[in-house]
Amino acid sequence: MITFPNAKINLGLNIIEKRPDGYHNLETVFYPINLQDALEVTRRDGGEKAYTLRVSGTPWDGLIEDNLVIKAYQLIKKDYPEVLPVDIHMYKHIPVGAGLGGGSSDAAYMIKLLNEKFLLNLTVEQMEEYAAQLGADCPFFIRNRPVFATGIGNVFEPVELSLKGYHLVLVKPDIFVCTREAYADIRPARPAVSLKEIVRQPVEIWKDCMKNDFEDSIFKRFPEIAAIKDKLYDLGAVYASMSGSGSSVYGIFKEPIENVDDKFCGCFCRQRALE
Repeated sequence: MITFPNAKINLGLNIIEKRPDGYHNLETVFYPINLQDALEVTRRDGGEKAYTLRVSGTPWDGLIEDNLVIKAYQLIKKDYPEVLPVDIHMYKHIPVGAGLGGGSSDAAYMIKLLNEKFLLNLTVEQMEEYAAQLGADCPFFIRNRPVFATGIGNVFEPVELSLKGYHLVLVKPDIFVCTREAYADIRPARPAVSLKEIVRQPVEIWKDCMKNDFEDSIFKRFPEIAAIKDKLYDLGAVYASMSGSGSSVYGIFKEPIENVDDKFCGCFCRQRALE
């Protein structure tokens, strides 16, 4: 059985306040995009191992037991013994450490896949509860619809938002941004106008009122990322932003961009029609 976990972008991101537990309350809008990994699970016949994991595509250097797909499998199997040993193959196409939620999406889709394959009859709400144990944004990928996210990025409210007809150019430079360091220079502040209100406005005015609070500090450390955003605007984007804490940057365009790969040499670059 195979499934295709997709990425997301952040439309705006405001760091509201620091919490007593050391985390930060924020607000952002998660929007699903059609950039996908592939995740295949087959029954494992014989052997002592409960699972195997093979990762291809984008290199992944972590320990197998730390992969969120494995954590999702172990979490479900603990409560449902009918989940049998499996061989897992994951093809990584979503860039790692890009602010696109690839790992969280893989984990959420693993939960959905196991539910279907082993006829567990989990409700959407139950799958969201399991996903929440794996990461703040994991539950988003269960329903996979645009949401206004608050708390630490784990409290979701549906938003009526469609970017159908627009085109997305996504650029991921070969730069790793440490999330912990990204937060270090943040000065939390509550915005005058909530993102929930801004996303209801025409996309063409987002440039003047929607921002990602991480950009100020990260652009100072990595001017190459700032240059990508500037270039997207130069190419005619109606809105451009870094996604999450980076390092990927996207531009929303009214028309497709020709030869887009040539314009961002050395970067992972993809163009997709938005839905």
